[in-house]
Amino acid sequence: MNNRVQQLLDQITALEDELRTALSEQPSSIYFQIKGKRVEFEQSVQEAHRRLKTNFFRWLVNNRPQNLITGPIIYAMIIPLVITDIFISIYQLTCFPIYGIRRVRRSDYIIFDRQQLNYLNFIEKFHCTYCAYGSGMIAYISEIVARTEQYFCPIKHARKVLGTHARYARFLDFGEAENYEAKLEEFRQALSQEK
Repeated sequence: MNNRVQQLLDQITALEDELRTALSEQPSSIYFQIKGKRVEFEQSVQEAHRRLKTNFFRWLVNNRPQNLITGPIIYAMIIPLVITDIFISIYQLTCFPIYGIRRVRRSDYIIFDRQQLNYLNFIEKFHCTYCAYGSGMIAYISEIVARTEQYFCPIKHARKVLGTHARYARFLDFGEAENYEAKLEEFRQALSQEK
């Protein structure tokens, strides 16, 4: 990887960190505080949320029929998600310590906080739980696989790949054979030193 590409990647990483900080510090029009795992809204917001909640029967009548019809198909996806969750978790619990790779924390990727929104009825909260698990699980799996790829094969593909993980941009170029073993060891050392 040439110096210009490395500089740009470093700038992108710094800007992403700066953006995350700015977004977390940005004042919200909705006033809440995070206390541990609980989100606490101001009293006026809580009251407004309760008034805006759609009861189950009104929600059922106003819901799109195709959403109800396809519901069983969508929720059947929980089976492969849970099976994958179990296998990927066992994989990282057993192999990452052997490789010297820091484990991926599930709680950084799978976050269940939408249940604390009082304007959602119990069905909407159930949907949000499913989506938080599914999306979070995919991100969790992606990070585990990305760390594995960095350990075993930190080489970019010859063809452009859409939707790559954040580590991919720093991988070796396709065909960059000079000092491959030494560079591979550098990638592994970088993984073992991550916090």
